[in-house]
Amino acid sequence: MRAVVQRVVSASVAAGSNRFSEIGRGLLVLLGVARGDTGTEAEWMSRKIVQLRIFDDATGRMNLSVRDTGGDILLVSQFTLYGDASRGNRPGFSGSADFEKARPLYEKAVRSIEQQLGKPVMTGWYGEAMQVALVNDGPVTLILDTPQRL
Repeated sequence: MRAVVQRVVSASVAAGSNRFSEIGRGLLVLLGVARGDTGTEAEWMSRKIVQLRIFDDATGRMNLSVRDTGGDILLVSQFTLYGDASRGNRPGFSGSADFEKARPLYEKAVRSIEQQLGKPVMTGWYGEAMQVALVNDGPVTLILDTPQRL
């Protein structure tokens, strides 16, 4: 699994003209599922996202997690995180898990994060074209990959 985690002042996602999710201070997480990922990777990534200490404490050091701050999470599925453009200019997506296999792992990550935070996680709409907007705080942006062997 791969995640792009951005500390935000606010973030939102829209699909079509009616659907809209938004958060205030917290994390915007773009989540990609790789071929071969299992529930183990989803649990590992969920814990890492919730426990990641990238918010400032009273001394200005990055020492607090989103859970510590009471922040929100907007979790958006993004299979293009496994895009490979090393050959030519058109990316291939063979590293991404198939739609049917990735969806339950994405949903498992959502449920796991909600349990750890003790509140709902805002999401995008799985498999749909979306427009994502954010105000990055810092800017702080990290790329997380699950370890090779869990």
